[in-house]
Amino acid sequence: MNRPHRPAGLLRRAHDAIHSRTAHLPPTTRGLLWSAGAGLTFSVLNALMRALALHIDPFQAQFLRYLFGLLVLLPLVARHGLAAYRPKHIGGQFTRGALHTAGLCLWFIALPRIPLADMTAIGFTGPIFIMIGAWLFFKEPMHWERWMATALGFAGVMIVVGPKLSIGQGGGGLWHLVMLGSAPLFAASFLVTKALTRYETTGTILVWQAITVTLFSLPLALPNWQAPTAWEWAGFAVCGVLGSAGHFFLTRSYRVADISATQSVKFLDLIWSAAMGWLFFSDLPTFSTLLGGVIISAATLWMARREAQRAR
Repeated sequence: MNRPHRPAGLLRRAHDAIHSRTAHLPPTTRGLLWSAGAGLTFSVLNALMRALALHIDPFQAQFLRYLFGLLVLLPLVARHGLAAYRPKHIGGQFTRGALHTAGLCLWFIALPRIPLADMTAIGFTGPIFIMIGAWLFFKEPMHWERWMATALGFAGVMIVVGPKLSIGQGGGGLWHLVMLGSAPLFAASFLVTKALTRYETTGTILVWQAITVTLFSLPLALPNWQAPTAWEWAGFAVCGVLGSAGHFFLTRSYRVADISATQSVKFLDLIWSAAMGWLFFSDLPTFSTLLGGVIISAATLWMARREAQRAR
């Protein structure tokens, strides 16, 4: 009779084991670890989503990705009851969902048309918007180490994608600019997430993101709807699991540390996405990608060490 509760119990024990091994670490270091885990999870998700978006309308892919993300969470909601996930500020949840959906529209349009490494590198402009917003709206302290790590990471990003940010090369640069347009929208969404963590649980934020983005994406998906194949249904189911896990990791990082302190580790995502592009799409990393990755990794490791020293 207890069998249906075993998976949840296993997840709880795994979470407790991780917490017991990392509880002694400074909050910023734990936030960086959560953020790094989110980046790796999202890199796998992005590779799978790109493969699906090559064969299906981008807006339909967006809708199905979040629909399955919601379906993955329903057993959790059923186990704890609807009252446990009733938001304290429904307007904030829908604001966050609208911002995230707008960013996703641009992101999904450009996703099938540019390499994964370029997509990820362009997304790294987001931390600039996030740190400025966190400084302006949350009054988070901006230590010089954070600015330096972000500046070095951004320099590495520009080494990777700078030559491609033009609309002259067969229209390819246009899609890079479309992807770039999603960055400030995602930054605004993440800043709202940070505000919500002050009075909402991680699970509530996660569930309502899935609900709101699914609702906002449905009207966009219907005009060009096509019946997915069995493999595509399975792929979207996996995307639902990965997406929910990645957003859980990301929300946890915002809860335990300043949002600006966790941004430098996101530059490691370039390493993950370059590897995924090579494994699944035969996109060999260029010399500029490797050089930028080295700079980004060095900035990330230096930032983590400085934050740990500051906490001590």
